[in-house]
Amino acid sequence: MSKSLNIVNIENVVASAFLDQKLDLNAIVRLFPNVEYKPEQFPGLVYRLKKPKTATLIFASGKLVCTGAKSESEARKAVLKVIDDLKRNGLMTTSNINIQIQNIVASAELNGTIDLEKSIYALERTMYEPEQFPGLIYRMDNPKVVMLLFASGKLVCTGAKKESEVIEAVNKLKKILEERGLIKYHS
Repeated sequence: MSKSLNIVNIENVVASAFLDQKLDLNAIVRLFPNVEYKPEQFPGLVYRLKKPKTATLIFASGKLVCTGAKSESEARKAVLKVIDDLKRNGLMTTSNINIQIQNIVASAELNGTIDLEKSIYALERTMYEPEQFPGLIYRMDNPKVVMLLFASGKLVCTGAKKESEVIEAVNKLKKILEERGLIKYHS
């Protein structure tokens, strides 16, 4: 018996932006006193937004890395907000901005029990060492993601570049598990 309801939650979206100019991090610190900048420990500064709740690492090279967003659009919105703040304060002049989604981490619940011992042999590209980690690591080729599967039916999907890839990967995995008798549903 298959259960069609999968609950997929986007936990974190990492986006990067490459500005076509160098940035003066000390000038950013002077204008935005709430940023975190400890150059003796880390070469970038941390620029936090409350809405969307994200943290963006800003490097002198002009590279930005945004983490903490819960969707692709939220990640893009956060990067554009940081860029807008920099532009309004005269810290940035370029309009040549390339924003890319680097990684999406999501969790899902398949609402069944997965037989991890059988899954090792039934799935390709797996790794399972229960004495070291309770989850089975499964590398899917298309879409190219890595999944951590747990006997409880919960999973973590990472490596996707689009939210649609997460949904596709979870549905594809669920179908494989059902076809090979690796998941049991409880009523």
